[in-house]
Amino acid sequence: MAAGAPFWLGGVAASMAAACTHPLDVTKMRMQTMPVVEGNTRPGMIWTLRKSIHKDGVSSIYQGISAAFLRQLTYSMVRIGSYEGIKAKITNGKKPSTSQLVLAGALAGGLGGIAGNPADIVLVRMTSDAVLPPNQRRCYGHAIDGVLRIVREEGTTALARGIVPNTIRAMLMTSSQMASYDVCKQFLMTNSSFQFKDGPWLHFVSSSVAGLVATTVCSPADVIKSKVMAHKNGNIVEVIRTSLRNEGPRFLFAGWTPSFIRLAPNTVLLFIFLEQLKKSWKQYAA
Repeated sequence: MAAGAPFWLGGVAASMAAACTHPLDVTKMRMQTMPVVEGNTRPGMIWTLRKSIHKDGVSSIYQGISAAFLRQLTYSMVRIGSYEGIKAKITNGKKPSTSQLVLAGALAGGLGGIAGNPADIVLVRMTSDAVLPPNQRRCYGHAIDGVLRIVREEGTTALARGIVPNTIRAMLMTSSQMASYDVCKQFLMTNSSFQFKDGPWLHFVSSSVAGLVATTVCSPADVIKSKVMAHKNGNIVEVIRTSLRNEGPRFLFAGWTPSFIRLAPNTVLLFIFLEQLKKSWKQYAA
């Protein structure tokens, strides 16, 4: 985090953003993990959202919200909290280059991906339960119940399921999201054609660009991660082979639209909340 700001501030900002965008995240997860019969087309975002509400009620699109909060307080707290520190170490206090920002984001994202993997598994399972046959549903009561049941029923090593694609996805997400935000923000503030001042409008535009970049960069790893975590055996090679056979290469971008619709406002809210929290913390600590 920025100098003087506590490490956990990023986790709080991410949790606030997740509370607003969770229904879109649930729809994205269900689109990515919904079983598809060979030769059939994967359902779209609106169809998936309408079916979820019609079948299980409005509350179903908030399924797994406790896991979403646990994920943000592990994954996002670590990746956002460590990003500024890693960036400072790499640059030795000098103005960072774009490549240095990407490297700092990748390292911070890797740490966050490892820290948040157990919560991510529970989140994927809780949000995709509704599209599974009743006899295959896990029916976790809440995030902690999910973690404990995984350990009890599948062993501790099951908490590391999908950790490779999850960590890769976290590295891609943080490097693309944080670096593009910083680059865009700096460009708009220093370019005489724009002359943005540091404030909510600047944060909104920069985070919108960051959301678009991050969605496109992360989509393939995000789809594979969700499929591996939802799969009973978690075999990444088998998951990719089956998906390619049934759906073709386009499966890698399944759910891109809801991902962007979810990630764009999530990124905007994340950075606006984060900037305001940092500002409030500085005023409080002064």
